[in-house]
Amino acid sequence: MGEIKKEEKMRARERLLSRRVEDLSLRECATVGELVEGFGKMGGFMAPRLSEATKIMEEMKSEGCVKFLSFTGNIISTGLRGVIADLVRGGWADIIVTTCGALDHDIARSFGARYSSGEFELDDVMLNELEIHRLGNVLIPLEDYGPLIEKVMRRELPKILGGRSSVSPSELASEFGKRIDDEHSFLRAAYEKGVPVYVPGVIDGSFGTNLFFYAQTNKFNLDLFSDMSRILNTVFDAKKTGALIIGGGISKHHVIWWNQFKEGLDYCIYLTTAQEYDGSLSGALPKEAISWGKVKPKARHLAVFGDVTITLPLLTGAVMK
Repeated sequence: MGEIKKEEKMRARERLLSRRVEDLSLRECATVGELVEGFGKMGGFMAPRLSEATKIMEEMKSEGCVKFLSFTGNIISTGLRGVIADLVRGGWADIIVTTCGALDHDIARSFGARYSSGEFELDDVMLNELEIHRLGNVLIPLEDYGPLIEKVMRRELPKILGGRSSVSPSELASEFGKRIDDEHSFLRAAYEKGVPVYVPGVIDGSFGTNLFFYAQTNKFNLDLFSDMSRILNTVFDAKKTGALIIGGGISKHHVIWWNQFKEGLDYCIYLTTAQEYDGSLSGALPKEAISWGKVKPKARHLAVFGDVTITLPLLTGAVMK
């Protein structure tokens, strides 16, 4: 009996030691894809997970999954906006779920806003006096955010709504995407590819505030329920579903929430910097979602920890080889 246990222990030991750490030679990596593939052999620490994420992305696409892409608004204030547009145009997203902030930044930047690179350590009292907003280390002149978005929306909303009494956030996102002439706009890319953009927290930002003000004198109904119905129908009609979830908050939860009604996601990748130890939704890992039925027990899932301004371009560059 003791001999059997010893053999089992040896087999378990060999399995655990079967993947040897290999040195990465940058001289042998001519493309981003080769670099990220090499990450899979490095052993530590997040590099193998990022390499594995590319394989999950590719399997999601080859299996004909309905692919959810969710992200928070802050990344659209950075150059990642163009990477998101590339993912959409490359066929790596069938549904987008995001925040009102993403609409704000995309519209502002599409209509000439000056977003600049600054420092985290800048004096915010000074910036307030200079009428410059700070988003991390991204600097935005006051007049290029709220006032610019208001100007664009006051001009475009009468054309979009006309005599309509009801409109959904996804319809508004599509209409603005149609009116944007900027190849780096994710709204424009989504419009071109017919990818719906769902914004469950649409009133939480400048875009939503302007909708509210416009509705005070031009009565219309903001139809959130039709978007919920469309997401649910998409989940039920899908053979399999997968998700690339960037960051946390309402956009992350909306994706996993609706997928629980069909036993959960088949594939799930989180790109995050949040930790699970405070019990937050943003920090919760994919395995926790299994307990809620939001991710299937046998789903391929992982979390890649790291600044998404670094991890997402690598992941995107590798799958779009």
